[in-house]
Amino acid sequence: MDAVDGPPSDALEPVFYVRDTDTDGDRIRYYGEPLVPRSSLADELSEPFRRAGYRVDLEAGREPYETVVVATPADGRIDGVPWTNLALFVATVLSTLLVGAVAWYYIPPGDIAANPLLALRAWPFTAAVLGVLTAHELGHYLAGRYHRVDVSLPYLIPFVVPFGTLGAIIRMRGRMPDRKTLFDIGVAGPLSGLVATVVVTAIGLSLDPMTIPPDVLDSSAQVIVFNNPPLLDLIATALGQPTSYADPTKTVHPVIIGGWVGMFFTVLNLLPVGQLDGGHMVRAMLGRRQETVASLVPLALFGLAAYLYFVRNLSFNESVGLWAFWGLFATVIAYNGPAHPADETPLGWKRQLVGLLTFALGALCFLLVPIQLLG
Repeated sequence: MDAVDGPPSDALEPVFYVRDTDTDGDRIRYYGEPLVPRSSLADELSEPFRRAGYRVDLEAGREPYETVVVATPADGRIDGVPWTNLALFVATVLSTLLVGAVAWYYIPPGDIAANPLLALRAWPFTAAVLGVLTAHELGHYLAGRYHRVDVSLPYLIPFVVPFGTLGAIIRMRGRMPDRKTLFDIGVAGPLSGLVATVVVTAIGLSLDPMTIPPDVLDSSAQVIVFNNPPLLDLIATALGQPTSYADPTKTVHPVIIGGWVGMFFTVLNLLPVGQLDGGHMVRAMLGRRQETVASLVPLALFGLAAYLYFVRNLSFNESVGLWAFWGLFATVIAYNGPAHPADETPLGWKRQLVGLLTFALGALCFLLVPIQLLG
């Protein structure tokens, strides 16, 4: 059935008793009662409505027993070429190559301007950074597609120093059908990203160190120091590889920075607030009590910044500003609230255990002072 013919109402008959309908612009609402368990209603309807060009959401009805099936024309589905995703991907490849070449491979900007192909020397850095970020978002995407949730391909975000990117996001359209789906989509990103992070870190540790040019060593410019998360040290110890060198002219291979980025973004994404992965997971694990947890997150981050500043006597450039910024950001996303699944059936103990293990792995990526700007 084509989208112009409207939603496939005949697909509702075996699974949903329709009492009434109304329209809101292009959206059509069907009021009635499920003839199958409510937790499986969205799964039953998603495929026929998708083929017709619609996505399905469930809402609470006007009466306690009533359910509303909402059919919305699906915009931006991956039926053609995802030009926006491709354009951002190309832009982020270019930005990470340029930043990697200058900041991590020590190629002078003037040399790159004269011969742009020199930036290609930084391809291992680009592959490492984009590999861990894309693996994270593809985890969400594949879990969403498995559960037939309308999700987009990853949107990579180009930026400048120090990594050439701000990360990646995906878009999820419509309401989550249940807490199980919300959890699976939320946890798939961090776990996929962590697997890629461990692989990238191990590869980086096995590569020969870089030699720092004399003009860089003699420079009085500020230096960004990335301190090692516990997980990075554990991987290095297991492989018997160093993460620093006594020779000041030697430094670790830039591929290791890809692993560091994966660990840092894992910590931030696992904050249990709003629409972050941690917020989705805790909302699925604890239900509406997640909002109480989320309200404490900004206080914890501001407290962390205050501890570093007043007790450790660190400066704004030594992660004080980082945690203060994330305290503000967490306040905003906590105010906007978490996802609200249509079905509040609690998770089973297996998913609860996976959630706890994921947060434990995330804790291995946490560092009080991850970044310091010195000089």
